[in-house]
Amino acid sequence: MLELRKDIFADERDDNLKEIGKGTQRQDMLGHVTGTSSYFNDHKLQGMLHLKVVRSTQAHARIRRIDTTEAERSAGVRRIIRGADVPVNLNTLLSLINFGKDDEPSLAVDKVRYKGEPIVAIVADSEREAFEAIAKVRIDYEPLPAVFDVEDALKPGAPVVNETYPKNTFTYHETYDHQRLRFGDADAALATADHVLEQRYQMSPIEHAPTETNGAIAAPDTNGRYVVYTSTQALFFSVDTCAKILNVPSNTFHFIGGTVGGGFGGKVDTLTEPLAILGAMLTGKPVRYVFGREEEMQYGPPRGAERIYIKDGVMRDGRIVARKIRAYFDSGAYTRLSSYAAVKCAAHLPGPYTIPNVYGDVYCVFTNRTPATAMRGFGVTAMDFAIECQMDKLAHLINMDPMEFRILNAYRDGDMKAHRREAKNTALIECVQVAAEKAKWPLREEFKRASSRKDGGGSRAVIPPTPADSRARPAAPAQQRTSYDRLPPTVTREPPREPPPPAPTPPSPRPAAPSHGATRFSSVFGTRRR
Repeated sequence: MLELRKDIFADERDDNLKEIGKGTQRQDMLGHVTGTSSYFNDHKLQGMLHLKVVRSTQAHARIRRIDTTEAERSAGVRRIIRGADVPVNLNTLLSLINFGKDDEPSLAVDKVRYKGEPIVAIVADSEREAFEAIAKVRIDYEPLPAVFDVEDALKPGAPVVNETYPKNTFTYHETYDHQRLRFGDADAALATADHVLEQRYQMSPIEHAPTETNGAIAAPDTNGRYVVYTSTQALFFSVDTCAKILNVPSNTFHFIGGTVGGGFGGKVDTLTEPLAILGAMLTGKPVRYVFGREEEMQYGPPRGAERIYIKDGVMRDGRIVARKIRAYFDSGAYTRLSSYAAVKCAAHLPGPYTIPNVYGDVYCVFTNRTPATAMRGFGVTAMDFAIECQMDKLAHLINMDPMEFRILNAYRDGDMKAHRREAKNTALIECVQVAAEKAKWPLREEFKRASSRKDGGGSRAVIPPTPADSRARPAAPAQQRTSYDRLPPTVTREPPREPPPPAPTPPSPRPAAPSHGATRFSSVFGTRRR
């Protein structure tokens, strides 16, 4: 186990964790309130040039012709950069940890797949001259059919958004078109439940709206190196991504991060650094590339739109006996981080509740929308919202207090999770009890006495027989529009069927080593990769 040399950092850290009830000053607070904190854009370098980007006006189109003749003659223009000028013009962030295929160009060449996709970069003496040159670039498009809905994108005959993934779904382990979770027999349990409720939850894309937009300044340094001032949230990802795209060793760059003027996940994609560095390489001058506010709002990566279907079976006494979830993550036109969000989502099912039968399918889907990215717990936040809304509706359906309903179904130490891991250090029951007390919400005595440390394990720790599952992707069923304020239709019950023995799980194929990067730890797979 790696242990930090605490003596080295003795003046910088205090690990006693006794902070509650004390006023603790952040290290950077004084600089923020006095206006002396240094941001990347505070660096004004001599002879600095400015880079701006021509963006697609089409959501999906073939590029027939790009005419930069007038732009090249425009005042102040130093360099026009096209896709052919980018050494490795295809990338995806998580390929650095061997997760996914390179699918996104820095500058589009043959097609555009979302409105706002970068096509041409122009480096000029001033921002105004760069904008004036951009207006003179002429692009001839051949419009193509576009798809903007995740379920429409999965229908037969849907337009192919991203040819790297021709089925419009991310491919996991080069085999599976979605993340799946199977625990027990959810269909059989639903057939025996007293009530069945299915609901649909739809999230919208959300722009992070940081005070400081995405941006970077790159400048030639000594010995053929480049110094880069950046607002990135992921400094080492950004260094290695630039090294890959520009096809140079990572020690070619000296990245300087520091204060970030708001990120929340929206500054992990390395959008500005590669082109800023390439501009500096091609001109021999410092180059600044910063998103304008319109670019940040319209073309910067948002939290992806997510659609979630939850179907629950609940007994009259309040026990949830089955939960089926089908979720779609709208990745937009390229992968970015949405494929990882789907992994996190599947790992979070079925929420913090002990449910003996769980069935989950989570898809990462490509559409002709702006590529999505991380935002504040992405992969978990929207699913939590949907699950907790569903819990309120279930409690209402069986006429049970929603706080007590959560306590009844909450994990207890020793319970078996749907991922076949024992629940430990659980505390939802105590959190609900404290919240109820603070809100003066009345709980019955039996629920006040409940504890996460007792009544767990035993029969709740058993791994149930789980039927073998076909690899074929089922057609998306129509939503069962059950209103939660009335009883559902009577369900004809059949005797529970004896499930077949679980099929042995084949070992996951070991991914091939990528051609770049040193040994890395993968938070996705929990193993070291080269």
